[in-house]
Amino acid sequence: MSRKVAVISGGASGIGAACVDEFLANGWDVALNYYLEAEQPAVSRWEAVARERRAALLAVRGDVSVDADCRRVAEATRAKFGRIDALVCSAGYSRLVPHQELDALQFEDFTRTMAVNTAGPFQLARACAPALAEGDGGAIVIVSSYGAIHGTGSSIAYAASKGATNTLTMSLARVLAPKIRVNAVCPALVAGGFVERLDPQLFEQRAKLQSEQAPLKKIAQPAEVARNIFWLAAGDSLMTGSIFNLDCGLHLNGDARR
Repeated sequence: MSRKVAVISGGASGIGAACVDEFLANGWDVALNYYLEAEQPAVSRWEAVARERRAALLAVRGDVSVDADCRRVAEATRAKFGRIDALVCSAGYSRLVPHQELDALQFEDFTRTMAVNTAGPFQLARACAPALAEGDGGAIVIVSSYGAIHGTGSSIAYAASKGATNTLTMSLARVLAPKIRVNAVCPALVAGGFVERLDPQLFEQRAKLQSEQAPLKKIAQPAEVARNIFWLAAGDSLMTGSIFNLDCGLHLNGDARR
């Protein structure tokens, strides 16, 4: 049998990169979608990792907010591997804008954030759906956010975009069944994410607060999130249209929005 294939957007950093590692480690081939030219060195490292593991990795640069790019990712994957078994939508965009500073949030923040975080997964799902539906079917896992449920996160625009992403997950699950399962994961603060890269001091503040408030007394590591995503893509067979809290239990005691 040919190896299974996962398409992973945002695969050069953060949760997406951890998913590339997880799928490769479990014997899958990977089509890694990335956007920034600055991510090319990371992509090259993953290509080397894949060779060491005797796996195949296809890197396709593209903007998930552009439908033509999404279709190109799907077409290139199918041309190289002949199949798509899982799609992980991990590409994301946001700016750090305090929620109380309403005038600091511009219309363009909403349009760009919604284009990447909400329209992006839809366009990728639409492009990959014909291949995912072949054979025994496949799975889509969308990386949403704790902020989608609680209205928190890096900005109001980000929270709104992820809330819409959760609704998108349920809509896609309904229309793509029974051959394609669609679920979403909602991590709270994750180490190595864009908050830590953009504002290390703010990250430390939020990490401390979450570690104090969450029953599990920690923040997530990207590899932990990736393991949950892999299980939803490869190990689960009964769930679709579900939104999974990966928040270390934070919702039980409070939140770490400040």
